[in-house]
Amino acid sequence: MGKLKALIPFVLALVVALTVTGLIYNWMKQKSNVPMVSRVIPEDRVQIVLAHDDLSWGTKISAEMVKTAPIAKDYAPAGSFSNPAELEGRILVSPVKQNEPIMESKLAPRDVTTGGVSAVVHEGMRAIAVAGDKVIGLAGFIQPGNYVDILVTVQDPQNDKLHYTKTVLENIRVLATGTLVDNKDSTKPAPVDVFTVEVTPEQGEQLSLAAVQGKLHFALRNVTDKNTVLTLGSTVPDLLEAYRPRMQKVSEPAAKMEPKVEAPERRVSKIFVINGPKNPIEWF
Repeated sequence: MGKLKALIPFVLALVVALTVTGLIYNWMKQKSNVPMVSRVIPEDRVQIVLAHDDLSWGTKISAEMVKTAPIAKDYAPAGSFSNPAELEGRILVSPVKQNEPIMESKLAPRDVTTGGVSAVVHEGMRAIAVAGDKVIGLAGFIQPGNYVDILVTVQDPQNDKLHYTKTVLENIRVLATGTLVDNKDSTKPAPVDVFTVEVTPEQGEQLSLAAVQGKLHFALRNVTDKNTVLTLGSTVPDLLEAYRPRMQKVSEPAAKMEPKVEAPERRVSKIFVINGPKNPIEWF
């Protein structure tokens, strides 16, 4: 009898455990029957041509420069390409980043088959190159696609000892930067920075003359700044006047100063006489 009493708590614990386990099992089974909301992926997919690496403007596209990737047809951007063969030999007029779709809007017309700077020059504009140095190029911070103002320092035509600095061109697009070898003044070749900019024919004449007559400097602009600023230029006297306090004249002693006498205001009186209804009015 004593042994039976000892088994009763164990049996009760086993019954409770089985009951709880059954309840949990049934609850989890009901939850598993709830339909799961899954993302529907369209089965209709197309191939889209992407840039394999970063491509600069003026690049002539070849097969190894591009790749394809699948994309849902509804999400394919307008103007994209699905066949890499369609891009063979086309010229980029805008830079393309890695894995970016190559669009028709970033390509030169199909009749343009030569890459380089000539493919990115706008109609009616000209590309002209000027030699510079690391100072002019802002130590390499000027890159293709930037906009610059061009300043020139020349001798004053009326005074050979006086130099004059003036902004001659504003908001000029930089097409390319590069280096050449200039060994005119030395037996050893020295690197010379060359900057190719886009100008109108008239601006090209001004820039050529400025490059011959004086020293050029580039001022880098913000890409969103399209304002034209009119300047008077700067000379050496103007430079020396910068941040100089204004000189005030010393007043003369009070004994030598004569008092200022103001003339009295002249008053004018008018008199008129009425002689009758038939006679005019007489003024004096």
